[in-house]
Amino acid sequence: MDTITIRPIEPRNNKTIAGLIRQVLTEFDANKPGTAFFDKELDSLSEVFTAEGSSYWVAEENNILIGGAGIYPTEGLPDGYCELVKLYLHAGARGKGIGKKLLTICFSSAQLAGYTHMYLETMPELNAAIFVYEQTGFTYLTHPLGNSGHHYCSVRMVKKL
Repeated sequence: MDTITIRPIEPRNNKTIAGLIRQVLTEFDANKPGTAFFDKELDSLSEVFTAEGSSYWVAEENNILIGGAGIYPTEGLPDGYCELVKLYLHAGARGKGIGKKLLTICFSSAQLAGYTHMYLETMPELNAAIFVYEQTGFTYLTHPLGNSGHHYCSVRMVKKL
């Protein structure tokens, strides 16, 4: 039986999660400027997520990193809002409920940090993820919030926590 563990990111995970994120974006032909693929901090996520009001979680299956997701107080968001960031899963991990588990942990983390809303940006290429966001209570926005720098991400959603 496979064992799934979800835990906070550690420095030893930086290279693996950065590679996974780039691999997934390439898989969906979404490795474009204005996406996480080109984020300058992608190779040092464990340091980025030491910021107050942020957290990042990795999922492991039998001690192999298969995904991750986090929350971040992105500059320019309205008071009480955080952003759901860098939710990516290895192809073999999809469809097993791991994404929903990561989302649930992010929702709880955000509430514990005092956030009232969660915002996200994604792209049409990631339609399976969009379906999960809809299922978990996110609704569409017509305009971006905050200053994520992800101008390629044309799908914007928000959820009241």
